[in-house]
Amino acid sequence: MTPEDSSSNPFDISLVIVSFNTREVLRESLQSVERERGDLRIEIFVVDNNSHDGSVAMVETEFPEVQVLRSPVNLGFGAANNVALEHAQGRFLVLLNSDAFLCPRSLQLAFQHMQEDPEAGLAGGRLIGRDSQLQPSARMLPTILSDFLVMSGLANKYPKSRFFGSFDRTWADPMQPAEVGWVPGAFSIIRPEALRKVGLFDPDFFLYSEEVDLCKRIQNAGYKVMYWPDIVVIHIGGESSRQIKTLQMSSAGAQLIRWRMRSTLLYYRKHHGAKAWLAKMLELTLLRLTSLRNSISSDPRRKERARVSRNMVRLMQQAWEDTNGGRVSPPRPWSFD
Repeated sequence: MTPEDSSSNPFDISLVIVSFNTREVLRESLQSVERERGDLRIEIFVVDNNSHDGSVAMVETEFPEVQVLRSPVNLGFGAANNVALEHAQGRFLVLLNSDAFLCPRSLQLAFQHMQEDPEAGLAGGRLIGRDSQLQPSARMLPTILSDFLVMSGLANKYPKSRFFGSFDRTWADPMQPAEVGWVPGAFSIIRPEALRKVGLFDPDFFLYSEEVDLCKRIQNAGYKVMYWPDIVVIHIGGESSRQIKTLQMSSAGAQLIRWRMRSTLLYYRKHHGAKAWLAKMLELTLLRLTSLRNSISSDPRRKERARVSRNMVRLMQQAWEDTNGGRVSPPRPWSFD
């Protein structure tokens, strides 16, 4: 990454897309970049996480100006982005999911806002689905209390409450810009100077929590994390995960849950020390209560929910062992063993 002074940057934006078996939506994502680049000087990287669906050949044939960086293994989200960020020469860095598509003027507005607000280290925009429905786009950093409010269902029951709806900011007007805790990795724009101060993505987070960790480190360095709603990005969500199944209790789906639990423990241990144990106990307690409540019912659907809760208790216990209580990350790539 080169210095931020525009005179020393050959590009206005370095845009990075990580792809894992998402050829068709990757094509659409790259088309949106080409459509919205305008007069911005952009270099584009696609980091391929060992896809087997012809993604690389498609990019090389249809988008010859794109730099394809191939990994022989699936590095996960953060570490794969790092591969490209090491080469980036843009004045600002844009991370875009392969299943996310830029809407009109989104790139120009992101560039403009970062120029106008030198205190912004990282920012995101308003994520919507293909149906134009708003997706969670700006959240606060997780705490044991916010985890309880979400997992207990109270956040969903009282979304307009500043207290109960604090984590997802469901009380806030989504059309108002705001300083927030973190923004989803589907789209973000980053100031290279901030990354030089805090470092790149922590590779210990193979999947989940990597953007939360980065946003927290950027804030700790004195920068703001911003949400700018006039930057609109269509996001499908879960395309890479769907390639390895996401049925909640399929073997692959169970492992994704286990990975999420691993990353939660790693995050809490890294930033809050012994509170990693509280995070584990909170989730275990709520899961056990859910299992108990549903197991006494004669309704087959509730019986099934009880079984799922018991399985998730087992997954959390495994995640605790996998990470030695959030102290170490299992070797990458995380496997489905």
